[in-house]
Amino acid sequence: MCRFLMVKSGLPLEIENFLLEFSEACKKRKTPDGDWQGDGWGISYLDENYEWNLYRSVKPIWDEKEEFKNIPESKFFLVHARSSSFENQKNFLEYNQPFISKKYSFVFNGFIKGVSLPFKISGSIGSQKIWNLLLELLKRENPEKSLAILKEIILKNSRSVQALNIGLSDGVNLYALCYYESNPDYYSLFYANNPSISIISSEIISNFDFRKLSAGEVVVL
Repeated sequence: MCRFLMVKSGLPLEIENFLLEFSEACKKRKTPDGDWQGDGWGISYLDENYEWNLYRSVKPIWDEKEEFKNIPESKFFLVHARSSSFENQKNFLEYNQPFISKKYSFVFNGFIKGVSLPFKISGSIGSQKIWNLLLELLKRENPEKSLAILKEIILKNSRSVQALNIGLSDGVNLYALCYYESNPDYYSLFYANNPSISIISSEIISNFDFRKLSAGEVVVL
């Protein structure tokens, strides 16, 4: 159960202030079971060559404010603050998101129990498996359709889905799936779409005009 933020801008943005505000929101927010978002964090950002760069840490995001200054300006960036549901999955840097491929950057927030797929998907933990499943779908469908198909696959092959929120960017658009069956105060996603900047976030930040996504909705900005 985590938090994420995705930003798209027409011009390169200084990221530090976004990270400061997001990190404070994460520090204050508690998961439905009272846990924190302190099991590491990460950021992916698009550079001048339109390649995804990645910084990740196992420290709480609010303890890394000095690192925020080292993140360069970018038109696209995705931030993830992790709350691990399982003690034995903490302190592994490779489990921290965002996950990136050559084209895409991905973040996930949710809680799913009893997933049993009729086919094999690589990955050591649930978020990695969802990421790899999405990559397979993206080979033959556009991002919007892929997210819709992924949702149906997970719902059909899981014992219970408390929430399934996914953020994705291809360096052109932001895409998000918002799905939850309980705890809407925690699992709702919000988006702001202005001519110069678009944002999708687990937390309402800054002075943007945010709207709430409906449960089950896929949005493209």
